[in-house]
Amino acid sequence: MLSKLVRPEAEAAADFLVARNVSYGYETKGRPSPPPVLAAFDLVITRGEFFCLLGPSGCGKTTVLNLMAGFLSPREGTLTLDGRPITGPGVDRAVVFQSDDSLFTWLRAIDNVAFGPRMTGMDRDRRYALAREYLRLVNLEGQGDKYPGELSGGMKQRVQIARVLANDPKILLMDEPFGALDAQTRTRLQDELVDVWGKMRKTVLFITHDIAEAILLADRIGIMTRGPQAHVGEIITVELARPRRRGSPGFGELWERINALIEGTREDEQ
Repeated sequence: MLSKLVRPEAEAAADFLVARNVSYGYETKGRPSPPPVLAAFDLVITRGEFFCLLGPSGCGKTTVLNLMAGFLSPREGTLTLDGRPITGPGVDRAVVFQSDDSLFTWLRAIDNVAFGPRMTGMDRDRRYALAREYLRLVNLEGQGDKYPGELSGGMKQRVQIARVLANDPKILLMDEPFGALDAQTRTRLQDELVDVWGKMRKTVLFITHDIAEAILLADRIGIMTRGPQAHVGEIITVELARPRRRGSPGFGELWERINALIEGTREDEQ
């Protein structure tokens, strides 16, 4: 069943998620408006790409994701997905949050995964077969009858990933989904996510403040400047072979290069 959803390798990369000259600021009642969080924000992500957006705390990374998801609307500029304007939330975009609060606690894991297909009218046998396939894909085979309260933090995040994949979105928007997990679980889920991405070739926008995580996961890394009026200052292509480890040749040098860019941005704005 999953093989029908995998993108053909011959499909050419193309501009897919595009932000042009985007500006966004939060309104403050009764006070002068502060400088915008984002200004002149430009970004192009290609179809099937794993893109990490990296930057210091408070630079507006989550604001970018919320704009891409359609939860917020830009003051200026345009956002498009697959050539169509983003004007609000849509089933073509799926969001995976750091918190597991989005899971339905009263439903079993398999029911959570089958929920989206159920809402589209898929018949029971087909949607549960699909849910079992996605639970197997995220290494939760045999765990479908458990409720979220019976699962570890890492298992809950796997359910979240399986659930959004079952909806067959065009892009996954991931907001530091492993940030609250212990180091060992986080490393395991990073490896599993890369494996899932390799099989599905879904486009991914992954938000993180962890340089090592970005290097482990991404095809390219966008480095944001410090806010306010933040934007993408530089984009780094990660040319290290997969699978990657922190001790892989070139890993340390790339980490130092990215860290120097972030630190340079901080010094320039002091």
